[in-house]
This record gives sequence, structure tokens and C-alpha cells, in this order.
Amino acid sequence: MAGRLAGKVAIITGTGSGMGRAAALMFAREGAKVVGCDINPAAGATADAVAAAGGEMVSLQPLDLSVAEGADRLVAFALEHYGRIDVVYNNAAMAYFAFVADMDYATFNRTQVEEVDIIFHLCRAAWPHLIAAGGGSIINTASTAAKKGSTGQGMLAHSAAKGAVTAMTRQYACEGGAYGIRANTISPGMIRSAQTEPLMRQQGWTERAIARQLVKRIGEPEDVAAAALFLASDESAFITGADIAVDGGGMAN
Repeated sequence: MAGRLAGKVAIITGTGSGMGRAAALMFAREGAKVVGCDINPAAGATADAVAAAGGEMVSLQPLDLSVAEGADRLVAFALEHYGRIDVVYNNAAMAYFAFVADMDYATFNRTQVEEVDIIFHLCRAAWPHLIAAGGGSIINTASTAAKKGSTGQGMLAHSAAKGAVTAMTRQYACEGGAYGIRANTISPGMIRSAQTEPLMRQQGWTERAIARQLVKRIGEPEDVAAAALFLASDESAFITGADIAVDGGGMAN
């Protein structure tokens, strides 16, 4: 183990696939004890992969973090196995897309529940334990959609939710500073995932997405996981209330 996260206990949500799975493997490789979860009952395979690579991970699934009871269960699970919490990486989320004319309240509200409430519940449950540990790192997944709109995709609900995530994370940073708790967001751009794969199969879609970036490729889950690893580590000890875009330069172009 290289040891960038040696001795740290890291909760990572949504570890069944994509960015969460990549982060679990990467964090464990760097010495973290990983506590994973997913709403998918088959997500335990990631813990098996971590163990096969020589790392340490426990996983709780299926688990619904959009309700307070799910977050309480996950925090209790982490404490039962490792006795403390040092990192909370809110990776899990689900967005629903529709253009303004077709956006109904149920769809809009469901997106807020599964992108905003999901973070509130886990941060609320973990907060006193981060304080008890003498501080820690909260990493929340926002999006470049919080800062720019789209003419090609109906992102009203998603943009509103990720804007809320960005704003609430700054408040976590403000209130957490006195306790040694840092809070930052990662804003992925176009990253290969279960939600983006169907879009990438549409003729010409990938080419148009890449054309708007400075780095001419689709982002991979490991690109985001590497940013999360930095924010989880002591290398980012002087960084809080910040947002890191992992978007191939899309926001700069």
C-alpha cells in the first residue's frame, strides 16, 4: 500500500459501479479502510475486488441513502467495523432529465431527493463522528451543470440540485472549520458512467461532447476518483470550500 490514506476510514457511497467503484479501489490501494454502499444488491462485488487486490473494505447493500434511516445505518455500520470516520465521499446520486416544457414536479422533486437529500442525510449522520475524530474531509459530488446550462439536454432539475450541493458544501466548510472538518466539491464533466453510456451510443453525441473540451476524450471514472483521493488525503489540508472541475477543460472553453 502506497499509504496516502493510511489509517483513514473512508465512507464512499455508490461503490457498485463507475466513479464509486473506482474510488473504492483507489482509496483502498492507498491504505484507507473503505466503507462502501449501493442501492444495487449486487454491489458487494467491489468489496471482493478490493480484497483480491490486498485492500480492506466492507460494504452495505442494498441501501437507500435518500432517507435518513439509510444514512444512519451506514454510519452505524462504519463505526461497528472501524470505530471512527475520517472521510465522507458522497458519490451516489441519480438525476432525471426533461426539458422545461415536459418537466413535472414529481420528476423535479425526485431529482432533489436523490441528489440533495442524499447528501444532507449522510452528512447529518456522520457530522458528530467527524468531530469526534478530530476533523476529516467531506467530498460532495456536484457537476459542471451547476454553473452552466445546456441547449441539448433538459437539465433543469439536475442543474438546480447540483447548484444546491455546491452551495451547501460551502456552508459545511464554514461550520466545519472550527472542528477541523474540510468540505469540498468535485464537479465532473462528461464522464463514462451508466447514465452517460446511452448518450454516448447516439450518433455524433460523443464527438460533439469532446469538441467542447480542451482534453479530447471522454473522462473515465478514475479521473474523478483521483481528485477525490487528493481531497481525502492530507495533501489537501489547506483546501476547503473549494470546487474542483474534472471536465477536460470544458468550463474553461
